[in-house]
Amino acid sequence: MNAVLKEANIYGELFDRQKIKSHELALTTAAQRADKIRALLKAIMDARPAILEAGYKELRLNPTDLDAQLLMVKGEAEFIARHLESWMADQPIQGTLMTLGKKSYVRYEPKGMVLHVSTWNAPIAEAFVLAFGAMAAGCTFVLKPSELAPHSAQVIADIVEKVLKDDEFVVLNGGAEVSAELLKLPFNHIFYVGGHGVGRIIMRAAAEHFATVTLEMGGKNPVIVDQTADIAEAGRKIAWGRVANAGQVCLAPDYALVHDSVVKEFISELGKSMTSMYNPDGKGYNKSADVPRIVNIRHFERIKALFDDAVAKGAKLEHGGEFDAADLFISPTILSGVTEDMRIMTEEIFGPIICIVPFSQREQAITTIRRRPKPLGSYIFAKDRAAIDFFLARTTSGSTVVNHNLVQSGTNAHFPFGGVNASGIGRIGGRYTFLECSNTRGVVEDQYPAGDPNIMFPPYSEKYKGMIAQMLGKEIKVPNGVINLINGIIKITAKLKGK
Repeated sequence: MNAVLKEANIYGELFDRQKIKSHELALTTAAQRADKIRALLKAIMDARPAILEAGYKELRLNPTDLDAQLLMVKGEAEFIARHLESWMADQPIQGTLMTLGKKSYVRYEPKGMVLHVSTWNAPIAEAFVLAFGAMAAGCTFVLKPSELAPHSAQVIADIVEKVLKDDEFVVLNGGAEVSAELLKLPFNHIFYVGGHGVGRIIMRAAAEHFATVTLEMGGKNPVIVDQTADIAEAGRKIAWGRVANAGQVCLAPDYALVHDSVVKEFISELGKSMTSMYNPDGKGYNKSADVPRIVNIRHFERIKALFDDAVAKGAKLEHGGEFDAADLFISPTILSGVTEDMRIMTEEIFGPIICIVPFSQREQAITTIRRRPKPLGSYIFAKDRAAIDFFLARTTSGSTVVNHNLVQSGTNAHFPFGGVNASGIGRIGGRYTFLECSNTRGVVEDQYPAGDPNIMFPPYSEKYKGMIAQMLGKEIKVPNGVINLINGIIKITAKLKGK
């Protein structure tokens, strides 16, 4: 089944088999789910040579960068397997005066059938981090990898096929036509990692079946460099954050808002850091094993068009600016003098180019950020606590890092990762992925009678009317300890009476 399926009825047959399997998976224990996650992780790690080869063919990635993806996957799987039993346990809910004699708790049950339409820039991590969460929740999983990373997609399919049957977890490779057929089916939850255009298609399709969605869509992520920042440190870290994966990272800093008192120093440090990291021997950025390539010619030409438009409208090339279409190569590049009428300031770059925008007052930086949709990530470089708090209080994003960048994803399984509005919906990572794939079901069990159990039924007595009126007329303020004590007395009394 891990092949291109062209007939819609075949997708329907697969869906029907997964639907049957979903009821069985819902009854599995934490230990059973954890065992499957560990088995899948082992198959992934065993496939490391094939993963490294695929990543090099697609983006000319350094093996260390791919190992970083594998480390994210490994950390996620081990974290979930270790904590899953506690996540699946019923969670008691504090009682109230109106639930005396009753037991309230939250039960986490699988939503059922999960579809993930994934993208190409980190295909291994994007596939398996979300898959582990769905498996932990007891869901079936259909993965549609990006056709722009075909080598990785096939490796992923081969890995999954060795461990799990397609009625539980299947990888369906192919182009947009495969996604279109899958989106016609009534999945219970849909994950999507990618751009806004497809994100809108996903939401429209989900609405047809009232499926819940988790979307991660990136955006123009700002980095603020305050005058109190350590400029050399900021230059080094931002150079790495912008050039990592050739800028093809949803969290990469897209443009830098720099206080005008340190603009020249920052540009100098940023350029020096790019050189020291990616061209230390002076042989050229294109000779570096640490500068990946753009995924395909269409994306190369899109980035080149943004650059050409900016330069034609007056942007100044401060560093880099080398393009080689035949090699899909773009050098680490710095542009200054950018203006709001340039496409590069309105569209996500998704390449190794960073734009410098000076500001003299902090409010100017805030205004610039607010002109754009809410970003997936934002970054603040400052040593002054008041400056950090100012920027945090007046901006919003899916996540923020202070005095670093790109370190919030895949490094801490306790951390909620995701966007806000245009940059995404929902949170993933560790327990958050488990929760995205779970129905948080509230349960109330009526256990022991508290007073007259029939008092709440019509015709209402004067006593009951008075009780309601009294509660409406004043603040209800009873400590939880008192409520728990009363519940304990009700329980003991009921047992003594044999009820």
